[in-house]
Amino acid sequence: MHHHLSLRGKLIIMLSVMASLFLVALDQTIISTALGKIVEEFNAFSSLSWIVTAYLLTTTVTVPIAGKLSDLFGRKIVLLTGVAIFAIGSLLSGLAGNVDALIWARAFQGIGGGIITANAFTIVGDLFEARERGKWQGLIGAVFGISSVIGPLLGGWLTDGHGIFGITTDWRWTFFINVPVAILAFALIFIFSPSLRHAKKPKIDYVGAGLLTVALATLVLAVDNTEVIFKDLMDATGLSLVGLRVIMGTIVAFATALFVHFERKAEQPILPLKFFKNHNYRLVMGVATLFGVGFMGSILYLTQFNQQVFGASPTESGLMLLPMIGGLMVASISSGQIISKIGKYKIFMQIGTIIAAVMVALLTTLTPETPYYYEAILMAFLGFGLGFVMPVMNIAVQNEFKQAELGAATSSVQLFRGLGSTIGIAIFGSMLTSGIIANLTNIQSDPYLKSISTSPAVQKIGKVDDANTLLTLNTPDIKAKIHDGVEKNVSKLPRPLEKEAMKAFDGDQSDYSNKIVYAFSDALRDIFIVSAVTMGASAVLVFGLKERELAKASAEATPGEM
Repeated sequence: MHHHLSLRGKLIIMLSVMASLFLVALDQTIISTALGKIVEEFNAFSSLSWIVTAYLLTTTVTVPIAGKLSDLFGRKIVLLTGVAIFAIGSLLSGLAGNVDALIWARAFQGIGGGIITANAFTIVGDLFEARERGKWQGLIGAVFGISSVIGPLLGGWLTDGHGIFGITTDWRWTFFINVPVAILAFALIFIFSPSLRHAKKPKIDYVGAGLLTVALATLVLAVDNTEVIFKDLMDATGLSLVGLRVIMGTIVAFATALFVHFERKAEQPILPLKFFKNHNYRLVMGVATLFGVGFMGSILYLTQFNQQVFGASPTESGLMLLPMIGGLMVASISSGQIISKIGKYKIFMQIGTIIAAVMVALLTTLTPETPYYYEAILMAFLGFGLGFVMPVMNIAVQNEFKQAELGAATSSVQLFRGLGSTIGIAIFGSMLTSGIIANLTNIQSDPYLKSISTSPAVQKIGKVDDANTLLTLNTPDIKAKIHDGVEKNVSKLPRPLEKEAMKAFDGDQSDYSNKIVYAFSDALRDIFIVSAVTMGASAVLVFGLKERELAKASAEATPGEM
């Protein structure tokens, strides 16, 4: 370990690490505001899912592998590699001349993002004693909170086109902006961060890495936008979505079984199976997975609720999450400070999971008539619960293992939480789709929908019998575009007829919007119920933890040769 470093040296290292992690966290939210412009420029709505999934896919696969490699070859060289890959991937994304090039660049960028994510949390264990880690893990948690607010705002500002040094920005700048920050972070890490290497003769577990890659990649593709990504394959083969997912599930199970078999024999396994013999490790991985599911159920769909019910733009809906982010930041930072003083962490995980479960359960009371201040209060307390739990999971896991194993152990938390989020998105997405369709009987006969269904612009968005299309048609920017198009078409009519036509159209659009909002709200209630149950289940697991007082630094942790 490097507890002997000066406070100044540790601060510089942590600032550079948090800067690189900030880029990764920012990229997950900033891209959402640019997707519309990207699709419009490349005329590639069908590729929209791949722009997001490609990054998610490579990030998920990279995290556990990068964590182990950092234990073998040193945190510094692996993290520098990650920052460099992320910077190059960002530059290539911004320079992409077509949607295929963008997708490949995003996949490459995701590799860097996974490496950074895996190592940022682990470095805290390298630099600080267990008692000190709480305050730093809390600050890292706050970084994620800040990025979730800044991302949509900055992305919207850059995408809308503003002048920077005489250059007008566009969606490409949501990627270009990463490059100078990454270069600065790379320089600081290169200069100030010492190496940390435990294996004098590292041996890479290629078989384990390959099997884990197959299992994780197939799992992500099986649950994230499967019907869109594999549409051509299903059309060509006549294979149903259920049949495709059964095949992919079989591949995941087979690859996982082989992975377990070979990991038992591996000299330096990617994910040591002995970890699962540790009682607290098993429980924390369960908490991370369930928490990932519940977290997505609250964050992702609250944003959609604000857009559908309050008519908020993507930027505005991000601002409306400020109470949650504020609660998360306060809880992350304050709990970290207290944990560092008392050396106990379990009580914070207990309180946090209970508060989060209760608040998500109360989200079921939200209706189209609910005032925003009521939602804001729930979000503030929900953020408080999330902030108590998320950073502490890393502390709990790091306290169970030797310094030489911190990379693989800590990255496991990010892996299982990420898998939980991915699975949660798939489950809740399916629930939302089926719920909306069930609540919108005879929607195809709606006058507004019938009047716009033949429009090329609407057909480009998707089929009007699809729930996602119905929701998209009710977003403020799309409604405004449709309204402007109709107004342009009727402007050739005599003035009285023009007014009458627009009045009728506005009435139909308003009626359609009300139908969608109420159907969406009813479907969302079921999602919040499931999300609350998963949060509650994670609380039950937390009570089973066998807490040990946070360990002190030991001579055993001395690093190997640099």
